[in-house]
Amino acid sequence: MSDSQAYVYKRVVVALNGGPSDARIVRLAAETTRGGKAELIAIHVVEIDWTLPLDADIAGRSEEVQRVLDMAEAVAESAKQQIEPVLLQARDVGAAIVDEAAERDADLIVLGVPFRTRFGGDFAIGRTIPYVLQNAPCQVLVLREPIADQAARGREPGVAV
Repeated sequence: MSDSQAYVYKRVVVALNGGPSDARIVRLAAETTRGGKAELIAIHVVEIDWTLPLDADIAGRSEEVQRVLDMAEAVAESAKQQIEPVLLQARDVGAAIVDEAAERDADLIVLGVPFRTRFGGDFAIGRTIPYVLQNAPCQVLVLREPIADQAARGREPGVAV
C-alpha cells in the first residue's frame, strides 16, 4: 500500500474508559471508518478486584457503565455509524482490551488517555496504554486528551473534536 492510499479497516475496537476522551475516540473511529464497511465495537472494561470473584455483580456501577456505553452509541449514531457496545469484566483492563481485539480479529484498537501528571509534575500514562501498545495483535491509535481539557473535566462528553 502506498502512502497516498488510505488503510481500510474491517474491525475496530474502541476502548472506553469513562472519561472525557471517550466521545473523541468514538468520533475518531467513526470518521476513520466512514464510507467503509468496518465493524465498530465499543468496549468498556470494569476492573474486578482480586478479592472478588470475576463474575461479581457490578450492579452498583451499572448506571455509570450504561451511561458510558449509551454515549458511545449516541456519538457513533451522530456520525452516521453503528457501534456494538460491549461490557467486559476483567482483572486487568489492558489484557482485556488486547484479548477482545485478538478474539474479534480487529485490525485497529483506538484508546484515549487523559493528560495527567504525577506528584512532581511528570506526565503519567498509566499501565493500560503501555500494555496494549506492547501486546496488541493489530494497529493501535492512542489519542491524548488536550491539556486544556483538564480544566473542563466537568463538561459533558460531547465536545467537538
